[in-house]
Amino acid sequence: MPERRYNDDEVAAIFEIAADDRTVAERRLTQQNGLTLGDLQTIGREVGIEPDAVARAAVALDSRPTQRRFFGLPIGVSRTIDLHRKMSDEEWERLVVQLREVFHARGTTRRDGALRQWTNGNLYALVEPTANGHRLRFGTYNAGARASISAGLASLGMMIATMVATAANGSFSHATPGMAVLGLVGVGMIANGAVRLPSWARLRGRQMDELAAEVASVPPASSSEER
Repeated sequence: MPERRYNDDEVAAIFEIAADDRTVAERRLTQQNGLTLGDLQTIGREVGIEPDAVARAAVALDSRPTQRRFFGLPIGVSRTIDLHRKMSDEEWERLVVQLREVFHARGTTRRDGALRQWTNGNLYALVEPTANGHRLRFGTYNAGARASISAGLASLGMMIATMVATAANGSFSHATPGMAVLGLVGVGMIANGAVRLPSWARLRGRQMDELAAEVASVPPASSSEER
C-alpha cells in the first residue's frame, strides 16, 4: 500500500506547525516533492524537531476536525484521519489499550467484518476500510452538558410562563418568590453545562490528535498485514 506523500505546500505547512517557524520549512525543503512522513521526520531531526512533533503536525494537516454545536457551544468533538495504509490487528489492540489509558475508560470493542470499533458511552474510535487503506475516526458527545443546558432552558421557560399567567390574573406579586427560584435554577443549570464545554472540547480534541499522531507515525513497513 503506497504511503501518503506530501507536496511542497503541505510540507511547509507541516513544519510551520511542528516548529512554529515557517523559515525552517522554506529553507530546508525548497524543491523537494512527494515526501513521506518518514522523510519529514528525518528532515525534522536534522533541524532539531522531534519526530512526534512532525507526526502531530501531519495529523493536524490531514485530519478533518469538526465540532457539533448547541446554542453556539461545542457539544461534540470529532476527528477523521486517513492513514493511507492498513492498520494491523496488533496495532488496533495497542490503540485500544491507549484509548483506555487516555480516556480512563474500559469501553467495549466490536468487530464487524473489516470495521473495528471501541466505544464508551458517547465516546468512540472507529477503524474503517478505504480505497487506499484504513480511516481512523474519533468522536464524542457531551450528553450531560446538553441535558443540563436543556433543563435550565426549560426552567427559564416555566418562569416566563408563570410570569405571563400571574400577570394576567393579578397574582404576580405572590408568585415572585417561586419565579425567582425557577430563574436561579435555570441560570445555574445553563451555566453548569456551558462553562465546562470549551475546556472539555479542547481536551478531547487534543487527546484525539495525540492518539491519531501516534498511529499516523507508524511506518507502513512496521505494520503487518491483516490476518
